[in-house]
Amino acid sequence: RRVTPVFDFEGYGPSIFGGAIITLELAVFSLVLAVFLGLMGAWGKMSRNRLAKGVATFYTTLIRGVPDLVWMMLLFFGGQIALNSILDYLNYDLGFNLPYPQFNEFTAGVLTIGFIFGAYMSETFRGAFMAVDNGQIEAGKAYGMSGWKVFSRIMFPQMMRHAIPGIANNWQVLLKTTALVSVIGLADMVRLASEAAKSTGSPFKFLIPVAIVYLAIAALSDIIFKLLNNKYSAGVVKGGS
Repeated sequence: RRVTPVFDFEGYGPSIFGGAIITLELAVFSLVLAVFLGLMGAWGKMSRNRLAKGVATFYTTLIRGVPDLVWMMLLFFGGQIALNSILDYLNYDLGFNLPYPQFNEFTAGVLTIGFIFGAYMSETFRGAFMAVDNGQIEAGKAYGMSGWKVFSRIMFPQMMRHAIPGIANNWQVLLKTTALVSVIGLADMVRLASEAAKSTGSPFKFLIPVAIVYLAIAALSDIIFKLLNNKYSAGVVKGGS
């Protein structure tokens, strides 16, 4: 009698491993976009410009009020139609000759997750910027520093010290949110493992390893964020500001 090994993936192992790589890429690209949108959103909310502040506030409010899955399907299924309509207007009515890019599953996933978590990052960065001692900023300006030098040498390093815990929390949630892309057809590890589980009738064999991969990425992320926190907290007395 042939004994089936516990970790025999019946030929699905390579594809699920490839799906894990796609999941990680999706999470990293989404994080980069979320950080960029978060910085822009924080700037908008702190701006004295009413339009910028209104747009940033509307953006964060809109994201909080609509479920992530709805955004995922709306952007994937409606995004291509909306993009084609805009390009039709530009090409046929205004005389442009712009190409028609395809809105694939990976792009939709990155844009949707980045768009969603950009709103949460906005609040993280806004709170972090507000925690920076304004006296140091004024001292930098009085010393003759340009606006960019004040930002890069005073505001950003201290802001990051306050922002890293929030970024770490958002990253952990973002990582789990990548599982939603399986509903739009992206061949990530959740979708591939689900298909393997259905065809073999062995859900534990495929889904438990997927859970372990997520846990491993989360554990490694904790170590990285702790190192970053130590870097940006260098010279700061614990319990101090």
